[in-house]
Amino acid sequence: MDSIARQDDERLYTVTELATALGITARAIRFYEDKGLISPSRVGSNRVYSYRERARMRLILRGKGLGFSLAEIKDFLDLYNVDPMHRTQTEALLGATRDRIGKLRRMQQAIERTLDELHAIEAQTLAVLAQRPGA
Repeated sequence: MDSIARQDDERLYTVTELATALGITARAIRFYEDKGLISPSRVGSNRVYSYRERARMRLILRGKGLGFSLAEIKDFLDLYNVDPMHRTQTEALLGATRDRIGKLRRMQQAIERTLDELHAIEAQTLAVLAQRPGA
């Protein structure tokens, strides 16, 4: 199992292979590269992506899916290299996660208020229609 894991850690991916593995486009990978979030190596004129870039891309995609900005994601990734114990990164992630939860709860409350209002308008509209001739 260790040899398989080691082989996986050492595997290099082309942009197409990495895109396929992650279910995204090669253009998306190049976008994140342009933003400095990943740094592929070169073999001749070809970009190659290591297990590290693949793992970083998975974190980037997860962060985007959770609503974090690219700047926030970059900060988390940059902290990984600063603190070998990853405490700073973990604390920053905890703070950002709590902030995101708070924002989402406020959005949820706003959506619930809007839905309540729309349901009230719907009920009023149905009542008006029911009182009109031909209903």
